[in-house]
Amino acid sequence: MTPKGKQGFRDMRPAVATQKKPPKITFPCDYPIKVVGDAASDFPATVCQVLVRHAPDFDETSMQVVDSRNGRFQSVRVTIRATGETQLNQLFLDLKATGRVHMVV
Repeated sequence: MTPKGKQGFRDMRPAVATQKKPPKITFPCDYPIKVVGDAASDFPATVCQVLVRHAPDFDETSMQVVDSRNGRFQSVRVTIRATGETQLNQLFLDLKATGRVHMVV
């Protein structure tokens, strides 16, 4: 109950039906991935080992490694040929399982 003279809060969020849904991905497709972890000389190689397991045609020379401003983190940016959601889900799980990856975007 609301006290006299006070109105309750109204839910101003749009109804579920009107919320935008993420776009559907049509497989196979080129799929960009950014993997962030603690900076280390072998971090890119660790990421590459996992990528090759899930995308055997991955071109290692296309990998871009970017250090954070203070040098604490590294991001490895790649594009793979994605064949399906199962492949991507397993890839993300295996990257996280290394214990060295903080985030996969």
